[in-house]
Amino acid sequence: MIQVKVSAARLNRAARHASLRWPFPPIAGLPVAIMTSRFHPLLALALVATIAACADAPAPPPKFADLHFLALPPFRLNVSQIQVDTRFQPTFQEPNVEHEFPIPPQRAMENWAHDRLQAVGPATGFVARYTIIDASVRESDLPKQDGLKAMFTTQQAERYDGHVSVMLQIIDPQGIAERTATAEAGATRSVPEGITLNDRDKIWYQMTRDLMADLDRQIQKQVDASFAPFVL
Repeated sequence: MIQVKVSAARLNRAARHASLRWPFPPIAGLPVAIMTSRFHPLLALALVATIAACADAPAPPPKFADLHFLALPPFRLNVSQIQVDTRFQPTFQEPNVEHEFPIPPQRAMENWAHDRLQAVGPATGFVARYTIIDASVRESDLPKQDGLKAMFTTQQAERYDGHVSVMLQIIDPQGIAERTATAEAGATRSVPEGITLNDRDKIWYQMTRDLMADLDRQIQKQVDASFAPFVL
């Protein structure tokens, strides 16, 4: 329910303004003053209430594009297929909040595998196995100062610590790992007290972007260093 707080002075101003713009001519035999006192306050109240409701209405939630990596060149791997697995299972409980993100890190990590890993050796019998190990974000309350100074200061209220890690392996037809690379990335953000839900979502979205940018760099280093001759 939206609470409308209207001062008496504002009502009076609105009533006077409405009386100046009353669109109907006076009814014969009925004083204009009576019409004004009977109808105008109701119109003024409805007008002010409408304006106040529009001013207090929350902004619509922002729309976030899914995170993809098609603009980057794929890893052309000399394997028959790509397997995407996960060991990470979200708890959906505090202090974890990754499931509340506009684009959860786990989803972005899955997108990365589908966009950047490409099997180009159909006859080899080898498999590239990409395993998500961690994709968590935890929320923690930050200590706040007390006293007069704190009353006039916007303090940081919560901190979010994100961590992502993956393992990429090349598995031969006998199930033996010929190559193994691991990569991880972390990011931390804090938000001020009184932050809106929309602004929090924007910070979370950027946090996922930053985690994935760092993770991509780490995987690139590992593959370049040790995955020859499986990268074509």
